[in-house]
Amino acid sequence: MLKRLAASAIAAASIFVAAADTPAEAAKAVPVPDYDFSFDGVFGTFDQMAKQRGFQVYREVCAACHGVRFIAFRNLMALGYSEEEVKALAAEYMVEDGPDENGDMFTRPGIPADRIPSPYRNEQEARLLNNGAYPPDLSLMAKKRKGGPDYIKALLVGYGEPPADVELMPGMYWNDYFPGHQIAMPEILFDGSVTYADGTEATLEQMSLDLATFLMWTAEPSMDQRKQTGISVMLFLLVFTGLMYAVKRKVWADIH
Repeated sequence: MLKRLAASAIAAASIFVAAADTPAEAAKAVPVPDYDFSFDGVFGTFDQMAKQRGFQVYREVCAACHGVRFIAFRNLMALGYSEEEVKALAAEYMVEDGPDENGDMFTRPGIPADRIPSPYRNEQEARLLNNGAYPPDLSLMAKKRKGGPDYIKALLVGYGEPPADVELMPGMYWNDYFPGHQIAMPEILFDGSVTYADGTEATLEQMSLDLATFLMWTAEPSMDQRKQTGISVMLFLLVFTGLMYAVKRKVWADIH
């Protein structure tokens, strides 16, 4: 795992860095497929195990370059982790704190209230380690990008060889779904890149689906509750409308 993280940290720049110019035909946008996510539609909900697997993919592969700065360790209990599991996970990270009584900053093991640390201390360090590119935070990426989780999944499986008439710029890779097709982040997911804790086979399709699910959750963690509230309100309004119609019929029947 450490070897994969080191390789990602050195080579990966960003899923979303600016694309280079390519011939017009080659740079033509490829429509993003409409994938089948469990949370799609009015009645869709997050798959709990998919969120956990997606977090595992993020932690073991993506966290070397990308942060999720809006997510605290305690938020991971919404993925199904127990309080003790979250405490143990947080303690694996060293978090900057302070100042102490001498005015100095210091590091300590993480606690559930801490946000998951970024892989970089600041933007300048991030750019220095990624050939000038800035790997964006992924907390809200599923809401910021057109296509959302569909785009994220497509991007992760969209790597390939460029057309014969396209010459890639140095340090760039071909991706069918990235705008302009030339992307600084190399392909990071391959069959077996992780070993899932629940025993699910870690194929490229499965990992990309799970990671997109996790990132949709980081962008909208209260989506399930919002949908449940919306459905409850609509049912109430339907019943209320029916009652009001019955009252209206009764009132006017007595008048006539």
